[in-house]
Amino acid sequence: MSQYLLSVHSVDGVAREPMTDDEMTSMMQAVGDLEDELKSSGAFLFGGRLHDADISTVVRVNDGEVITTDGPFAESKEHIGGFYIIEASDLDAALAWATKVSDTIKAPIEVRPFFEMPGA
Repeated sequence: MSQYLLSVHSVDGVAREPMTDDEMTSMMQAVGDLEDELKSSGAFLFGGRLHDADISTVVRVNDGEVITTDGPFAESKEHIGGFYIIEASDLDAALAWATKVSDTIKAPIEVRPFFEMPGA
């Protein structure tokens, strides 16, 4: 089994359409159901939602000096808003999970396999 990162992308300045309380409740129920399905299948390893990128801190070491700066590493309007780390038999299985996540949360999902170190 291989591990995959399913990253949820959000775009600065592009908000989803406002939801009614009922729509929000329904979406949160759908996310909970999806996460229950991931867990019961054994695919779920870890997941989380991130704060907006503008409150991130970047750490660099330059000639032994630690430098911290505010904001995302890359100047970009698109950032990772959350993620799931899953285990799947192959890329097709990971893409099937990504399709379910995208359909549930109505956001694009990037699928990336973890690098497997030979002999590790």
